[in-house]
Amino acid sequence: MKKLLMICGLLFSVVTFANAQDGQGRRGGGNPEERAKRQTEMLAEKLKLSDDQKAKVQAIFLEQGAAMRKMRDSLGNDREAWRGAMTKVSQQNEVKIAAVLNDDQKKAFKAWTEERREAMKKRAEGNN
Repeated sequence: MKKLLMICGLLFSVVTFANAQDGQGRRGGGNPEERAKRQTEMLAEKLKLSDDQKAKVQAIFLEQGAAMRKMRDSLGNDREAWRGAMTKVSQQNEVKIAAVLNDDQKKAFKAWTEERREAMKKRAEGNN
């Protein structure tokens, strides 16, 4: 009986650990192409993007990934500088993406970006 409980406990631990690792990879991991594709799909679903818009938005996200990597390499562990640079790049990308959208999509995109900012503020307040 003890062996059975031990085996069940071990199995549960392995499954839990595997799921935790899988969750990390889906959320923000992967290579820049995977992230750009995932971000594009999310926006396409929210904003009903055309195929042409999807291609343009994905190119913007790929460009953002390259810029972020370059910044990470040049700034190292300076979190304050990294945060400022990341905010600047994100704002520039929002402008580029908005230029690809029609008027209705721009309204939905603006609302969505505001929701994301509020959620990030709440998370930041919760970490303090």
